[in-house]
Amino acid sequence: MANTATLHLDGKDIQFPVFTGSEGEKAIDIGKLRADTGYITYDDGFGNTGSCQSKITFIDGETGILRYRGYPIEQLAEHSNFIETSLLVMTGELPTCDERNNFSELLTQNAPLRQGLLRFIESFPRDAHPMAILSATMNALGAYYPHLSGINHQSDLGHFDEAAAIAISKVRTIAAHTYRVSKGLPFNYPKPKLGYCENFLHLMFSEPYAEFAPTPEVASALNLFLLLHADHEQNCSTSTVRMVASAGANLFASVSAGVNALWGPLHGGANMAVIEMLKNIHADGDDGTRFIAAAKTGKGDRLMGFGHRVYKNYDPRAKIIKASFYKALASLGIKDDPLLNIAMKLEECALNDEYFVQRKLYPNVDFYSGLIMRAIGIPENMFTVMFAIGRMPGWIAQWREVASNPKLKIYRPRQVYVGEPLREYVLSSLRK
Repeated sequence: MANTATLHLDGKDIQFPVFTGSEGEKAIDIGKLRADTGYITYDDGFGNTGSCQSKITFIDGETGILRYRGYPIEQLAEHSNFIETSLLVMTGELPTCDERNNFSELLTQNAPLRQGLLRFIESFPRDAHPMAILSATMNALGAYYPHLSGINHQSDLGHFDEAAAIAISKVRTIAAHTYRVSKGLPFNYPKPKLGYCENFLHLMFSEPYAEFAPTPEVASALNLFLLLHADHEQNCSTSTVRMVASAGANLFASVSAGVNALWGPLHGGANMAVIEMLKNIHADGDDGTRFIAAAKTGKGDRLMGFGHRVYKNYDPRAKIIKASFYKALASLGIKDDPLLNIAMKLEECALNDEYFVQRKLYPNVDFYSGLIMRAIGIPENMFTVMFAIGRMPGWIAQWREVASNPKLKIYRPRQVYVGEPLREYVLSSLRK
């Protein structure tokens, strides 16, 4: 039958349903495999396992497609902004003007931090990693909003707009104050009349004697950076958020877990790794020529910020952010930075050298976003925090999708045990 798959196992044929997603993705439903046969599937790292059905983000890595709720990322980048796109990702539809204004008002109301949270952030060592502080403080929000952290999802969903606004608004305030504490600087209060990105930069960099006013190009580049990172299907941190949410955990606990997963250098640290690579090249007195030559032999250091695990073609986000990056640099008057010069050398080679073109090792979004963060003045240990700010609406949307499922089951992967078989306990006096 066309809508089933047959598994021949132990001399028997077992039928499993086959279904197709809205973009033609085919899946075999093996939900009853263990109950019917006693077997489980083994898929190390879940690379071929569909863990859920989701309506939020579609990716086709072979052709370089990224869509939020059906809208191409290129159209959203051109016509939308981070807050409107956040509402799209979280609710499923582009907001009306009234809906957008109402949510913006919620963001404004929830931008400040309570004194207890300020003291909590200030209680960490000044050299503590910002991601540790961010995760702890996002989780602590549940203590300050008990009506949003009940023991079941239904109580949380009744206040979803408020909870979402608190998470999206306060994550930038927490991030900014963490930075200022590390520098021994006082807290900056949010300014209600500033936009989301402008307010964040004000929270980070304004001083009593000099209010920070970013160029429009810099604010636009930051807005685009956040928009392009709003969601990215079932990656490590997103799957972590869904896993925690499946246990009935509240929104703040779930996104806090996502922050921790993102902190891993194999996930959220790629843009920071780009800057580290450029620093190492510069420290070696190289303009990138020797580094590229070594990379082509396969014996050199890894080329960071090029190629992508999902996108086997050009990362669509890289194409979008590249133009914004150059506009931001021009507005800041940055023309002759040694790391930038090396980066441009690597970019030129990757786009034109046959070795990289054949292997599709194009610059990805991390390559340009790392350079943008550095140009703005964001310290490297805050790069992953910036990623978390951008990804917050996606995590919230994924949490809501899990919480809204009336047939929700707690996520519980199986394993193949390869340890010792049954053994008898031996008294310590008899052990040799």
